[in-house]
Amino acid sequence: MTDYDIIVIGAGPAGLTAGIYGGRQGSRVLMLDKGPAGGLGLEVPMMENYPGFEMIAGMSLVTKMKKQATKVAELREMEEVKEIEKDDVFTVRTSRDTYTASALIFATGSRHRQLGVPGENELLGRGVCYCATCDGPLYRGRKVLMVGGGNSAAQEAVFLKNIGCDVSIVHRRDELRADRYLQEKLKEMNIPVIWNSVVTEIRGDDRVEEVMIHNRVTGEDEALKVDGIFISIGEEPLNQLAVELGVEVDDGGYIITDKRQRTNIPLVYAAGDITGGLNQWVTACAEGAIAATYAYSEIQRL
Repeated sequence: MTDYDIIVIGAGPAGLTAGIYGGRQGSRVLMLDKGPAGGLGLEVPMMENYPGFEMIAGMSLVTKMKKQATKVAELREMEEVKEIEKDDVFTVRTSRDTYTASALIFATGSRHRQLGVPGENELLGRGVCYCATCDGPLYRGRKVLMVGGGNSAAQEAVFLKNIGCDVSIVHRRDELRADRYLQEKLKEMNIPVIWNSVVTEIRGDDRVEEVMIHNRVTGEDEALKVDGIFISIGEEPLNQLAVELGVEVDDGGYIITDKRQRTNIPLVYAAGDITGGLNQWVTACAEGAIAATYAYSEIQRL
């Protein structure tokens, strides 16, 4: 007999939902996360499109989901999965222990994509930030730059403005990718956008002091004085464990699944941002529910 029916690797929105659905069906479920439960969901400053809540912060929703999930499933935070072996069962070795399971659900999510410019790594934590919710309060009353043009960048810019930061956005194109309602909010709040421009260097001695901006249309370079730079240009899939197990990924590194969230390996599923597509909280939850439901059904047929 295995230690668990299902081991969920990752406890963000997809992983927590898988825990809820798997546990409620009677499966013995273990959720593992190398960090705190919630993943990048903890960094969402405010959502207005999650069903049932007109407005809710990511941290608040994670707290609710975690409380619900741990009523029916086991959660181990700050415990990194190091190795997975497949024989008759799955053996999962972590930084603390070894577990076995009949099925796996990869909900490992993604990490922030970097700009890859001089000064980014050198000044990380000293003005270079990737999480407005985490670091924004440190910059109240100060000038900051948000890099990006999608929903996350727009949401975080609005958050920074609301808490008293002097924020501008720099975007490499001439229009944002963010949802229309977010673009309207940026206009209402008079958050300026520097169009057709990219950051080429981040400068400072002990802290960020200025960034170099290159205009892709005019070819001009400009030094912009800022106290901090927030980077929100997408994510990269955390797929190493899955790839080492033999799970197929697409050209972008995202795990390939069918409509039941099954991978190419029997009894291995994937859910959430690790599968690519529409990286939204609600879709991550839906995929987590699907994965756990079909994992339960297929275990019953063993």
